[in-house]
Amino acid sequence: MASNVGQLSEVPAVVSVRALCRSFPGRPVLSGVDLDIRKGEFVALLGKSGSGKSTLLRALAELDGGIAARGAAQPAASNSGLLVTPQRRSVVFQDARLLPWARVLDNVILGLREPEAPERGRAALAEVGLAGREQAWPLELSGGEQQRVALARSLVREPELLLLDEPFGALDALTRLRMHQLLGELCRRHEPAVLLVTHDVDEAIELADRVLLLDAGTIALDLRIELGASRSRRSNRFIDYREALLSALGVSAPSPDAGAPPLDSSALRTGRYSTRLERTA
Repeated sequence: MASNVGQLSEVPAVVSVRALCRSFPGRPVLSGVDLDIRKGEFVALLGKSGSGKSTLLRALAELDGGIAARGAAQPAASNSGLLVTPQRRSVVFQDARLLPWARVLDNVILGLREPEAPERGRAALAEVGLAGREQAWPLELSGGEQQRVALARSLVREPELLLLDEPFGALDALTRLRMHQLLGELCRRHEPAVLLVTHDVDEAIELADRVLLLDAGTIALDLRIELGASRSRRSNRFIDYREALLSALGVSAPSPDAGAPPLDSSALRTGRYSTRLERTA
């Protein structure tokens, strides 16, 4: 999240998307998406499965051969739309995607040719709390530690755009909360533009400056989160944002079964009910 959200409107956009359309045989996926992300701005993208979230992220990462994004506005190759993306960008996926035959440090600096790459890699590992694990093998690490390595690998390249495709979805709840804190600290320090794809409403509110809802290939909601750096899930404003997003997604709090004790009004405040969207493939 940005340290000073009020000044973001004065910062030039790092990412600019205009009227982006993308379709696959027999199925349109993106239908005229417009999006700006500024330096230091953290944007979370919500939506049901099949709404086009990963397709948009892949377009920005230049991993979709049907869409061109070369750092300057230009027509897409085989679909329609304009994209501006920076040359320096990194992607973190749900799977850490580490090379099992390479040591941790070698995974972090993979592809870097500068003489100072090992030093930068060690500094990046220290930032994510893995100093001293440079020579470990990936299989010696826990799932959370592997994602820390993936974050270090992304940030060592000093990206102007950081793309996160459900990076914490496979982690247990406690590790996920710790990773949220670490990611927030790293983004405030390095100030990349960030796009996080997630199914977790609370994760989006906790981390983002803006939360977008992608529905039927278009951005149906663009909600600015004005909570400051301290974001308690029990605060009234956090709950208001949660309820607004769940309502927009067509999700409501579970109703108590007949004969069961009444729903505790504090249940949503304490997070006892999951706000993670069910995936309906």
